[in-house]
Amino acid sequence: MLEKILSEGFEAMGIKPHEKSIEHFRCYYELLEQRNKVMNLTAISGEEDCARLHFLDSSAALLAAELEGKRVIDVGTGAGFPGLPLKIMEPSISLTLLDSLDKRIKFLAEVCSEAGITGVDFIHGRAEEPGMLRESFDFAVSRAVARLSMLCEFCLPYVKVGGSFLALKGPAAGEEIAEAKKAISLLGGKLEKVYEYSVPGTELKHNIVIIRKVSPTPHKYPRRFALMKKNPL
Repeated sequence: MLEKILSEGFEAMGIKPHEKSIEHFRCYYELLEQRNKVMNLTAISGEEDCARLHFLDSSAALLAAELEGKRVIDVGTGAGFPGLPLKIMEPSISLTLLDSLDKRIKFLAEVCSEAGITGVDFIHGRAEEPGMLRESFDFAVSRAVARLSMLCEFCLPYVKVGGSFLALKGPAAGEEIAEAKKAISLLGGKLEKVYEYSVPGTELKHNIVIIRKVSPTPHKYPRRFALMKKNPL
């Protein structure tokens, strides 16, 4: 079922999978289902829901931006979404997966090892501590981590000038965009466009908010998480 849903879904989206993409998704799914029983990686389970709501949904970012051959960081990746599906669909991406929970990072390393996926770096760390990774990526991506204003403070510091931050959001992105205008500007970003798409086989319409990095992020950002939460930009 997984293979059929993915093949038909990618065809509907106009995305051509690479030779081993579907095989890699199968391996990813099997390990996700196994580990989820003891690790609480995702609330979504079963072949159909996982295929549509994780794999197809994450892959939509390939329609919103040209990621081929780019350096991409997935901030707060969790169980690997959207970063790992993007890598599976576009193997030329140089991917970094960042998460604050070591067990998630170890799980993702296991998936890549089992599936034979190369060109992925795994970092156990806090998103608000970019360190040497500051302004070194063509793209930052993030999905369902926080409100857009806080996400911008987490993610834009990783993006180099001329690159972009892709925030995968649900149907009501407009309210978050309005709320985040000040943050986007302060952090060196500029709203470029909002890409709306449908998740194949569902009635869901989601959005990808594309924020272009137009100037360096001031070094006082990102702030500590507690301060972000207390005093949003």
